Amino acid sequence: MEILAYEGQFEGEAAVWLKAGRYEAAVLPETGGNLIAFRDTKKGFRFLREPGEDGIEAFKQSPGVYGIPVLFPPNRYEDGKFPWNGQVYQLPVNEAATGNHLHGFLHTVAWQVEDFGSGKHESYVTVAIKVDENHPSYKYYPFEYTVKLRYGLSEAGLSQQVLIHNDGKAVMPCLLAFHTAVNAPFAPESSASDYRVKITIGKRWELSERMLPTGNYQPLGPEEVKLREEGVNPFFAPLDNHYTAVPQNGRNRMELTDTKLGVTLVYDAGTSYKQWMIWNNGATEGFFCPEPQINLVNAPNMDLPGDEIGLFSLKPGEFWEETARFYVKGL
Repeated sequence: MEILAYEGQFEGEAAVWLKAGRYEAAVLPETGGNLIAFRDTKKGFRFLREPGEDGIEAFKQSPGVYGIPVLFPPNRYEDGKFPWNGQVYQLPVNEAATGNHLHGFLHTVAWQVEDFGSGKHESYVTVAIKVDENHPSYKYYPFEYTVKLRYGLSEAGLSQQVLIHNDGKAVMPCLLAFHTAVNAPFAPESSASDYRVKITIGKRWELSERMLPTGNYQPLGPEEVKLREEGVNPFFAPLDNHYTAVPQNGRNRMELTDTKLGVTLVYDAGTSYKQWMIWNNGATEGFFCPEPQINLVNAPNMDLPGDEIGLFSLKPGEFWEETARFYVKGL
């Protein structure tokens, strides 16, 4: 089995490519450390949404809807307000339609390649970003921290390890999500109607007109019950919904099955993610985003227990990490 890691190009952008047998993947360190491609070259499967006919410029304009973007802090914050430990920080209001801050600072900026290489069974790359008082986001979110992402590729698929370290002297919030954009269909010979998705959702949070949780829950509809149980087409209705995550059989995951080919992509996200955001671009066939998220949307502004809404801290010198994996069943 050929196993390689090397620096190259992805549509003209600097990339680190990983290869391991039938699989290949590419990371774009200069645009958010985004893992922009995960493919099965033997079958022609492309599991993640890549810049297509619109090209790399479309990706640069909307980096949150391709590959695996890093959201830190994730999703929406009311009026950009971020209360923490007796202070209120003001994030930029960058979503005019809602008057909220959206998606944080890390998915659009350059990361550094720390290491890449290959061994007997795996190729890998580690990218990192270090935020301190010199980083542009520090004036809004004045914490010093390092985020590292390690991707490994092997015959077992694609692994992801994320590590956050508090480099500073203040207690900082630890809020993270991935706006993972999954293709449906991922097989060139299939159509979106051939696909069924199952996700380990629990309850659906009620959202206001500004897409902020009210603190209440809404009952799941019949198709959402199928989403949790046996699976449903990813485009059964427009989705921009927020759910609690409830592991099944010890795992917090999405399973996307091509019923025509009998192949399932598994996204095992890890149980540290207590929430899911699910967005399908207005039920437009082609891709959707199952987004594992540590915290409830707008968590610092919610009067709910921290453990319930995934709002927790890192003390100076502390680490947080989690692992995830993409793999394929039925090949």
